[in-house]
Amino acid sequence: QVQLVESGGGTVQAGGSLRLSCAASGLTFSNYCMGWFRQAPGKEREGVAVMHSLGATTYADSVTGRFTISEDNAKNTVYLQMNSLKPEDTAMYYCAADRRSYCWLDSYAYNYWGQGTQVTVSS
Repeated sequence: QVQLVESGGGTVQAGGSLRLSCAASGLTFSNYCMGWFRQAPGKEREGVAVMHSLGATTYADSVTGRFTISEDNAKNTVYLQMNSLKPEDTAMYYCAADRRSYCWLDSYAYNYWGQGTQVTVSS
């Protein structure tokens, strides 16, 4: 059974940085995608960044150049380094995973989810 546990959220001023972590267990697929999604109050969940187990990454336009997704295979952990944070980045951030050959930024493509970690960026 796949389990995902996020950590690293918090409150930061605009222009600051945070690093989110997602520790995974039970991912026995040879090809899989892991990534980050976020949901602000009153808005739909949106894709932020996803990464294939072979290394390919995809980012939302709104975070390109500011956020970086990476993976430590030895620790089965995916990270999201967030720099130059803006108030509009404020949201609950969720880690997601699934067995896939191509990583979509669409939340409907993922069946496994963590509980989320809150990121708040103050102006």
